[in-house]
Amino acid sequence: MNIILASQSPRRKFLLSKMGLEFQTVPSDFEEYFDESRSVEEIVEELGLGKALEVSKRYPEAIVIGGDTIVVLDGKQLGKPVNAQEAKQMIKAYSNRKHQVITSVAVVCNSKKYQNVSSDIARIEFDELDDDFINKYVETGTVFDKAGAYAIQHPLVKPHVKKINGRIDTIVGLPTNLVSKFLAELGVESKSLKLSDEFLLKDKGFFE
Repeated sequence: MNIILASQSPRRKFLLSKMGLEFQTVPSDFEEYFDESRSVEEIVEELGLGKALEVSKRYPEAIVIGGDTIVVLDGKQLGKPVNAQEAKQMIKAYSNRKHQVITSVAVVCNSKKYQNVSSDIARIEFDELDDDFINKYVETGTVFDKAGAYAIQHPLVKPHVKKINGRIDTIVGLPTNLVSKFLAELGVESKSLKLSDEFLLKDKGFFE
């Protein structure tokens, strides 16, 4: 059965490939939003499922995988920065502090009347993030397509990670254990990755 990733994220593509899956990518037209009057888990799962459902309407025979990531700091939901100034403000706010990354996975297959969604949370603590680092990192231009304005696997960022409590693939944008679980319910075998800092360091493809 055809598998579709409802995302153009190179990180999500990379993770699905590492799971041993063959798939195509079809970006979703579903509009993202935030609502701090509700729990972040509810919102992130709503967004991930919305993306998968939008694509599945066009490809009803396919298995469609959707997902969304929201970074939370002091109860505030953070998405992708709109410009360099906002990216710098986001990154500066992480300095010597803890924050959370919540990522959802949704799998939909209309022809099999299958729909499931869940989310996972990881907690990250950075050390001191000075202006020199922040300016250099924002100048790479890789911050603008990422929730919270950073990629934990980036070589400039990795040295500043003080502590991680949770799965790295959740932080990157796709908890592969949830993908594997949902696909198994549809009879599709895949590998759930056990990611570590060592994995990120060794694989040069896992960069941005």
